[in-house]
Amino acid sequence: MVRPARALYFISLLSLPVSAVSAQTNSAVPAVSKDEETHRGVCSERPAGDASPSTCIPANVRNGDDAVQEAENLPQATAVSVAKVDLVVPEGTALRIALDQRTRVSHPGEPVHGTVVETVYAFDQPVIPAGSVAAGHVTKVNAVPAMRRARAYSNGDLTPVHPYEITFDTVILPDGRHLPVSTTVSPGTAQVVHLMTSAAQKQKNASGRAADSVKQEAKGAIHSAEDQLHKGWEEVSAPGRMHRLKQYLLAQSPYRHQYIEPGTRFNADLDQTVSFGQIDRTSTDLAALASALTPNTTLKARLTAEVSSATASRGTRVEAALTEPLYSPAHQIILPANSRIIGQVVQSKAAHKFHRNGELRLIFERIEIPAEAQRAAEEVSQKLSAQNSAEQSRPELSRRNNVRMTGNLEGVEVDKRDHMVLDEEGGAHTTESKTRYLSTGVAVLLAAAASRTDVDHGTVDSAGDPSVRTAAGGSGFRITGALISFASKSQPVSIAFGVYGASASIYSNFLSRGREVVFPKDTPLEIGFGSPHGNTQATP
Repeated sequence: MVRPARALYFISLLSLPVSAVSAQTNSAVPAVSKDEETHRGVCSERPAGDASPSTCIPANVRNGDDAVQEAENLPQATAVSVAKVDLVVPEGTALRIALDQRTRVSHPGEPVHGTVVETVYAFDQPVIPAGSVAAGHVTKVNAVPAMRRARAYSNGDLTPVHPYEITFDTVILPDGRHLPVSTTVSPGTAQVVHLMTSAAQKQKNASGRAADSVKQEAKGAIHSAEDQLHKGWEEVSAPGRMHRLKQYLLAQSPYRHQYIEPGTRFNADLDQTVSFGQIDRTSTDLAALASALTPNTTLKARLTAEVSSATASRGTRVEAALTEPLYSPAHQIILPANSRIIGQVVQSKAAHKFHRNGELRLIFERIEIPAEAQRAAEEVSQKLSAQNSAEQSRPELSRRNNVRMTGNLEGVEVDKRDHMVLDEEGGAHTTESKTRYLSTGVAVLLAAAASRTDVDHGTVDSAGDPSVRTAAGGSGFRITGALISFASKSQPVSIAFGVYGASASIYSNFLSRGREVVFPKDTPLEIGFGSPHGNTQATP
């Protein structure tokens, strides 16, 4: 009995160093958090001493009920799928650029410098922000066509404007990056005006009047009168009026240099697609893609081709590209940039003689999302189907590529010289200034006055009054005619200039062909949409 007891005693003594070594080893192992154990697939709890190593199961798969409970507690974002969207600015996209420096047009190679005035988007990301710098040069100065030169000479203009071509080849982004581009630039517009429909203008004026009424009540009638007087003085003394007067007088001279003035706006169409990489978008981000638009939604777009009352007819297809993305109240993308807005001409009337102007009315009926948005929608739709998620019960995102709506033109930016207006329904037509009656009447009176002799203090000047002669000459041949008529001291010459000026005024203001309504390519539009049609998805 003694020997077995001694054996047990020695065995217990031997186990003490082993336990100490084991304790030291365990204390040297760094502690592992529960999240790291789950991620690595190790046990979150130590198994019992008599347990088999195969029973060490990670907590996330340890029990089916526990896994379901943990999945329910996970954020909803972990259940959505992700797709990559290409950030591309397609070929033909217009960069709206305003010159910030006066540029001489004399020969090819003259540098041009401007600023991007409208942000360019790719899908829902601003990739070329407004304020980016654009640099380019004059590529060609063309000869003046013979007919235009003859008309210019007949009006005393010996240096008619030469058609020219420019290009912008570099865009400097606000962060300093240089983006090389290749562009085709349309003719510039010196003065751009923003037209609105009468309904939209009334709404804007109503809100403005409400704000003004509050201010006037606070200020009182005297202060309001002072403000109006101050505002009128500001209009008279506004900066740039002397410059405009100088430019007008320079335009009347027979010889002058040709310049592109600061502020002149150009549309530079990209000749090639520009890629800005990719961006991740989840099915939640795309949940509202191509969904129905809420009433009274206004979209900003640009025309992709010219529309003119001279060539368009009822049913002519009209297409515009969305320039700014549209979001839902939950900030989910509804329409990405470069979506196509399809419509047609519903009314067109060409201009005719006797100064009858043209008319044009457009309506928009359908919106198509771009190809990269469609691919992203199909990708997340396939992933959701593969995951057999709860979102599979919704209409497939891949079917949302066509929105059917009814939209009218609510705003447009055009050249001020076009004298265009929009009616309440978005119809466009050109108008004539009331000054045409005054200018024509003055020209006729000058022609009649030039035929009378001047009687001053009993003396008779057979050539007529010098001031009348000068004015009659200017009526028919600008500054050149005025100088010739004054220096010649010939009544027949003055009469000839006066009759020519009166005839030209009568023809141009009353007998000639009226103005056409022309929306050039890349014209900025504001399209207002009303109630949606019943079907907002594309037919299969």
